[in-house]
Amino acid sequence: MTKPQFRGEVRAPDFPAGLDWINSDHPLHLEDLRGHLVILHFWTFCCVNCMHALAQLREIAAAFPDTVTIVSVHSPKFPREQFTNSVRDAVLRYDIEHPVVNDRSMYLWQQYAVRAWPTLIFIDPEGRVIQRHEGEIIPAQAIKLLRPMLEEFEARGLLSHQPLQFVRTLATQSLLAFPGKIAVDTRSDRLIISDSGHHRLLETDLQGQVRQMIGTGAPGQVDGTVQQAQFNRPQGVYLAGSYIYVADSDNHLIRAVDLNTQQVSTLAGTGSQYGMVRTPTSGPAHTVALSSPWDLQYHEQKVYIAMAGLHQITILDLESGEIAPFAGQGAEGIGDGVYNDSFFAQPNGLALAEHTLYVADSETSAIRAIELTAERQVRTLVGEGLFVFGDQDGSGPQVRLQHVQALCFFQGQLYLTDTYNNRIKVLNPETLTVKTLAGTGEAGFKDGTFAEAQFNEPAGIAATEYGMLYIADTNNSAIRILDLEHKTVRTLPIHM
Repeated sequence: MTKPQFRGEVRAPDFPAGLDWINSDHPLHLEDLRGHLVILHFWTFCCVNCMHALAQLREIAAAFPDTVTIVSVHSPKFPREQFTNSVRDAVLRYDIEHPVVNDRSMYLWQQYAVRAWPTLIFIDPEGRVIQRHEGEIIPAQAIKLLRPMLEEFEARGLLSHQPLQFVRTLATQSLLAFPGKIAVDTRSDRLIISDSGHHRLLETDLQGQVRQMIGTGAPGQVDGTVQQAQFNRPQGVYLAGSYIYVADSDNHLIRAVDLNTQQVSTLAGTGSQYGMVRTPTSGPAHTVALSSPWDLQYHEQKVYIAMAGLHQITILDLESGEIAPFAGQGAEGIGDGVYNDSFFAQPNGLALAEHTLYVADSETSAIRAIELTAERQVRTLVGEGLFVFGDQDGSGPQVRLQHVQALCFFQGQLYLTDTYNNRIKVLNPETLTVKTLAGTGEAGFKDGTFAEAQFNEPAGIAATEYGMLYIADTNNSAIRILDLEHKTVRTLPIHM
């Protein structure tokens, strides 16, 4: 008999007792998965590359429904990510259907000698490690790789062909599901909410009365009327007159909604993720692939885009129809200097004030500033590196944030959603002083004074001219209002 080509030599370490499982009603062991090719997906829910890998793994699993089983091993980067409730929220937010285990102490990470997020470990039907892959994976190439493996396992009689059944965790039904970003216009009495978990936008008045739902609510990539259009986990929204500009994150597109004609159109992107396909990085906007656009700002026929998946800021010129990198080399990190020499790390939020574009640089827990002047400089206001984070007010180098995801500019101050610290903070861009404004730091859902209020991973913020801050309180699936004058927090009732 021909020597097996895909037989592992090392026995895969088992899942230890005492770990919390999601999408399974009991702890799993590798023995339970015998007869299947198992892919362990090591991830952390803050990581945009891990989010991409989840989509890629869905394609792979669909190609081999009764012979391949995926288990995601959540090994946290940030302290906030250690909590099982936080992981469970992420599982619901990303619509993960396969089992997920919370490796809070990084035990499995160490046992498998993992070095990077994401990492895929391939385990044969007899429980041996046969291969590993670091980073994202092109599904078509993975399927091509797995097919001869499975053919060999079939010839050796190792495949059970019994689909494994797991109990999926389901979200509570509500009008909002994990809202990502928010835009407000007091003159038109209009609030736009990216209802990300429902793959749509909501237009309400400032009292929460729903005027219309934009999008069918099913994930997809369809232009047309607001009733026909489809989005896929939209994030950033920007109101400019009768237009809404949308960062359609999981579709890797920039969309526009014309509220006068009630039409949705695509402005930029091919609909495929850059990296899974190769296109030029600049040129006509419909010919350039994007990667997880997360937020945007509009100014004088230009749209500035936080391109989270490429660690760059991108610019779309609406007059010429051209798109190009604007700042950042594309490597993940923190580095100041002229536009092309700078580094960002998963920028998730933007705010524009006069000649400065401010950036919530999430993976470095930093606030950056891009000067829109001839000097073309990028500078860091607070934050120091990919693994420098915490919850500390102060000035400049004293400040510690934890995966800040959004910011807005109001009356000379920057207001921040310090997302993983469950707080709203305020940054003076001149003195570089940061102070906690609201939130106890504990994840929760409570109104009241600034000192009493609780949030759960807020990720969007917008200010009215009257000193009201509207917050997309993501894991609470709620919109909160911070009253700067009376120093109170209340929940906006969203109603039909």
